[in-house]
Amino acid sequence: MMKAYNGYNYFWGRENLIQDAAEYAVDWWQRAALFTEIMHKRGNMYLDHVKAGQPPVLVFDYEMVLDGRTFTRPVNYAVVRITGGAGDASEPPEIDPGKRPIVVIDPRAGHGPGIGGSKLDSQIGVALNAGHPVYFVMFFPEPEPGQTMADVQAAEVAFLEEVNRRHPEAEPPAVIGNCQAGWATALIGADRPDVTGPMVFNGSPLSYWGGVDGANPMRYRGGLVGGVWLTSLFCDLGNGIFDGAHLVSNFEDLNPANTLWTKQYNVWANVDTEEERYLSFEKWWGGFFKMNREEVHFIVDSLFVGNELEQGTLRLSEDKAVNLKNFKDPIVVFASAGDNITPPQQALNWIYKVYETVDEIKRNGQVIVYIVHPKIGHLGIFVGSKVARKEHTAIIGTVDMIEYLAPGLYEMVIIEGDKVGAGQQVEFHERTMTDILELDDGLDDETAFDSVAAVSRFNDRLYLTFGSPWVRMMTNDWVAETVRQLHPLRVQRYMFSDLNPWMWPLSYLANQVKQQRRPAAVDNSFMAWEKDCSSAIQAMLDRYCDKRDAADEKLFKFMYENSWMKTLFGSHSFGEQRTAPVTEQRPTAKLEEALWADAMVKGGFAAAVVRIVLAVAGADGSIDQREYAVAQMIIQTNDRLKHLKPADLKRITKEQAALVEHDLHQAIDALPALLPKKSDREEVFEIANSIAAANMQIDKQEQQLLDRIKAVLTL
Repeated sequence: MMKAYNGYNYFWGRENLIQDAAEYAVDWWQRAALFTEIMHKRGNMYLDHVKAGQPPVLVFDYEMVLDGRTFTRPVNYAVVRITGGAGDASEPPEIDPGKRPIVVIDPRAGHGPGIGGSKLDSQIGVALNAGHPVYFVMFFPEPEPGQTMADVQAAEVAFLEEVNRRHPEAEPPAVIGNCQAGWATALIGADRPDVTGPMVFNGSPLSYWGGVDGANPMRYRGGLVGGVWLTSLFCDLGNGIFDGAHLVSNFEDLNPANTLWTKQYNVWANVDTEEERYLSFEKWWGGFFKMNREEVHFIVDSLFVGNELEQGTLRLSEDKAVNLKNFKDPIVVFASAGDNITPPQQALNWIYKVYETVDEIKRNGQVIVYIVHPKIGHLGIFVGSKVARKEHTAIIGTVDMIEYLAPGLYEMVIIEGDKVGAGQQVEFHERTMTDILELDDGLDDETAFDSVAAVSRFNDRLYLTFGSPWVRMMTNDWVAETVRQLHPLRVQRYMFSDLNPWMWPLSYLANQVKQQRRPAAVDNSFMAWEKDCSSAIQAMLDRYCDKRDAADEKLFKFMYENSWMKTLFGSHSFGEQRTAPVTEQRPTAKLEEALWADAMVKGGFAAAVVRIVLAVAGADGSIDQREYAVAQMIIQTNDRLKHLKPADLKRITKEQAALVEHDLHQAIDALPALLPKKSDREEVFEIANSIAAANMQIDKQEQQLLDRIKAVLTL
């Protein structure tokens, strides 16, 4: 007698037990053959991909625009233009060259490029379908000798300059940075805000020490291994090259249940339908790209361990410090509560660290929008089809709108229509720093990481002084390549490829199995037993992961949250003294009350319209996508407004937003001075009504404001 782990009896009293057993046995052996063949295909796919130079896994056609390998300071980056087409896709979307270009940058974190366009339902697909010219920043497997992050940043600036040159009539490109490409995008926006439009950070860490106790173990890994010295060791073993497979292995270690069991079992259990999806993902997941010593050391030391970006102390070179307050264009931050690699705290805490208050954001004329998904994982942010149809459609669809939001902090809220991605509406709700901080459990837990940074640099200097010369002496190109090829992630692919002669007959066997496939019935008792066994294995691995992560957290706190460590390696106690953050900002108007009053009565008809739109649209604390659409139509059709250049309209919008924010009542009372003619007052009031009714209802706050405007305009 066999019983399930939960006490349910699978087999007792089953009338057709022998039949079930025979049926399951046939199904099991057939699945074994088909599953092994899929692993065989994965291995051969890896070999073929490497032989082909590991091109991007894009499903879209593209053409080269600029190749960074030809630059004076060569880098292994390039920018391509997406020309449309995607396999058997019907008609390619019609591209409007006058529309704002979209530039997608994929992360260089061990994997190759293309994840942002690996499906039709993707960031690139959404942008193409919306008619935007789309460009993609890719990279090659081998870094150029001596390239630095400063070189990479300079190359990406050159790419954006070329995109701007190709679209002189369009607005500056919106730049989408996925994962680690997000902080790379931030470097560009802070250093050269003139070449970018709105920037989107998808699952991108900018606050590397952020996280919640008991939930984000990855942030402790650097401290537990002693910091950046281990990266230096791996670079020495690679003869100056860092193998991206180490990063992929680190990601896989975060979720052993998925790595060791669930991912494979899902293919095993659905072997007839999962092959294409699985191999498509594995082509990207198994594409291991390299970095050189200078790049990876900068990333680990200055960013992940040092957290210098949010502190304003990061330097790309001796004369180039990066300050996030230098952003000029709107920022959209997309995070997820289910992301255990870049949790919301790492994606959002920099807003508070850099600006401290929403008033400071407004004084800088900055617009920051964030959206937090309730459960999607890290990779789902980039590859999820549902996410593409909903969140990315909303982000890309409002990329022009957010430039006309009043400076401040907003949360993007998506109101779904009849079905996902169809008829959905987007609202922007005003938020405060409290809303950001409520996602965290406090910032006190970050103080220990300052000691981690000091310990890291101390250990790295010890290793570079006493260990590195010996390792380098024993390493050459042949040794380095041998070490890389023996990495477990590569070996497991070689084992199932044609490099293993035992795999050669498998294709013939799998074809025979497909012709005689006899899957077990859904209600087969052995199938139920198998699924529960799988669930038990997954639960066991999850419990192991939870215990391991809890132990890591306790060990980290024991090591770094003690008086001895704070004394020896406290704030700035070792290593280079951190300089004060760069404080240069774009000049902002600091008007005395008399000057405010003077500004209230200047600007004429255009200023009055924009002021009314901002006041009415924001009366309820949120801006509706439909309100923007109505305002856009009014401006495009009004004889006195349609000739305004986008730059002039943005300037007027920021000016009027500052006035409305300063004193709404005074801004409304000053309207008659801007509209001396009764006909103009009537026209503006009609516009106000149109904005209020854009979302098919006029709420209490909007009605009260309309009544006040009507009284002030004596209508």
